[in-house]
Amino acid sequence: MYTHDTTAPEMFDVLVVGAGPVGLTTAIQLGTYGWRVGVVERWPEPYALPRAVVFDHEVARVLAAVGLGHVLPELSEPASDYEWRNANGETLLKLAFDESSHSGWPYMSMFTQPRLEEALERHALAMPTVHVLRGWEAVDLAEDEAGVLLTARRTAAPEGTHESRAMRAAYVVGCDGANSFVRSRMDVQLTDLGFQYDWLVLDVIPHDRERVWSPLNLQLCDPERPSTVVSGGPGRRRWEFMRMPGETVEELNRAETAWKLLEPWDLHPGNATLERHSVYTFQARWADSWRKGRLLLAGDAAHLMPPFAGQGMCSGIRDAANLSWKLHFVLSGQASESLLDTYTEERSQHLQHAIELSVFLGRIICEQDRTTAAERDTRMLADQRARKDPLAAMPARTLTGGMVAHDEDGRPTEQAGRLAHQGRVRLRGRTDLFDQVVGAGFALIAAQDPRTVLDDETVAWCAQVGLRLVTVVREDEAGPDDIADVDGTCLDRLEQTGQHALLVRPDHYVFGGAPGPQDVPGLVAQLRERLSGRGARPTG
Repeated sequence: MYTHDTTAPEMFDVLVVGAGPVGLTTAIQLGTYGWRVGVVERWPEPYALPRAVVFDHEVARVLAAVGLGHVLPELSEPASDYEWRNANGETLLKLAFDESSHSGWPYMSMFTQPRLEEALERHALAMPTVHVLRGWEAVDLAEDEAGVLLTARRTAAPEGTHESRAMRAAYVVGCDGANSFVRSRMDVQLTDLGFQYDWLVLDVIPHDRERVWSPLNLQLCDPERPSTVVSGGPGRRRWEFMRMPGETVEELNRAETAWKLLEPWDLHPGNATLERHSVYTFQARWADSWRKGRLLLAGDAAHLMPPFAGQGMCSGIRDAANLSWKLHFVLSGQASESLLDTYTEERSQHLQHAIELSVFLGRIICEQDRTTAAERDTRMLADQRARKDPLAAMPARTLTGGMVAHDEDGRPTEQAGRLAHQGRVRLRGRTDLFDQVVGAGFALIAAQDPRTVLDDETVAWCAQVGLRLVTVVREDEAGPDDIADVDGTCLDRLEQTGQHALLVRPDHYVFGGAPGPQDVPGLVAQLRERLSGRGARPTG
C-alpha cells in the first residue's frame, strides 16, 4: 500500500538533508536566527559508532557559539602532541599543541563523535524553530523561482506500506554525505586528485583507564605497514592500518585481523573492547560548485579528504559557519542573493588547502617503497636537526576573495580574511570568552566608541542587521557597564595589527580593519554595499 500525503506541503525556511554534525550545526545556527528549519534524516536513530576523532580550535569556537561550550570539555581532550616515527622508532616529526589558541580553545582536541552528535541533536530538539525528522529519506526535489519542493519517504514504514510527505522551503542544504542525494540533483562536476588508499580503522576502549599513552597521538611511517595510533576522545583509542599489496578488504576487515594488529600494543579481548572495525577508502575530491540556484552543499556532500590533517569534519563545520549567516541575511532581505555566490568562493579556498595538506601528508605517510622511505627518513631527520618545519611551505588559511573588504584596486585590505582572535572579557560581572559574553553576529571591535564617528542613520543600520559596536577597555579602567579586556587579547590585537578597529564577521573571520577613527565609517559603508550587492567585486 502506498500512502501519499495530499495535504499542502509543510512549510520551512530552510530544509537541511542530513543530521550529522554539519547538518545539525547548520540547522542550529539558522534556528538561532529565528528561521524555521527542517532536518531530514533517513536513519531512524543516530549512528552510534565513532567516525571523526579530531576538531581544531576554530571548530571548537563555532560549536561553543551554537551553545555547546559547556559540554566540549566532557566529550573531548586536548590533543597535546602528534609524533611521527619511522620503522626504526626514530622521531621524524614532533608537533606540540598548545592547550589554548587565539580562538580561546585548545589548538587541537580529540573527541568521540557520537557524544558530539548527541549534544548537537539534544540542543536542536530543544529549539522551537528546528524540527528533526528522523526516518525520512529525501527522494525527490523540484525547484522553482520561489523555493524548493522536497519529497521524503518514510524509511521505517510497516511492511507493505509506503508513506511520503512533502515539504517546501526557500533553500535546501545537502549535508547528506559522500553519496549525496542533493548533489545528484545539482549536476555539478567533481575534481578528484586520484589519491586513494584503503585503511582499516579500529576504535578500541582499553579497560585500563589509567594507562598512559605517550605520545598521545602517533604516526608510524613504516613502509611495511603505515599505521596511525591516536586518541579517540576520553577513554578511547583509534588505530588505523593501511591495506598492503596482496591483502583483500575482506581479509583485513575481520575482528581476528584487528586483534592480531593490536598485539604489539598489548591489547587483546581480555583487556580491551573492540568497538568498531571498518575499512575506509581515503579519497581527495571536491565539488567544483557548492551552489546551484536554491540548492547548496556542505560537508562530505561537497568534499572528501584523507584524514591525515584531521580536517574532514572540521571543514564541514566551517562550511556550516560560513553558509548559515549568509543564508540568514539573504532570507531576511538584508543582503542580495549574490552573497551566496561567495560561499563556494571562500570555502573552496580553504577546502582545497585542507585537501592539499592532507594529500601532502598522506604521500609521506603512505610510502611503501623501502628505498624512497629511507630517503624520506634521511630528509626529515635532517629537518629535525635543523628545526625546519616541513609544513611551512603550505599556505595559511586566509580568505583572499569573497566577502571581505577591498582597497581601491580591488585587493583585500591588510587584515581582511584573517581568523579573528578571541580572549576573555568581562561584562556586568560575567567573565568568559568574547563570543559567550558579547554574543554572535557581526562585531566592530574598537578601543574607542565607534558611535562617535558614525552618523545616526549608520548606527541605526548597524542595529538593524545585528552589527554590534563593541568598545573594549583595559581591565583596570573598566566601569560596571564596560567590556573589560581581561587578558588583553582584543586591545593587544588592535595594537599589533596597527588598527583602530576590526570588523569581524559572524563566522569569526575579519571583514576588514580601520587604521584610524576616520576610516571606520568607510569600513562600515563597504560592508553595507557588499551586503546589498552593489559593492561586489569580481570573483577569482
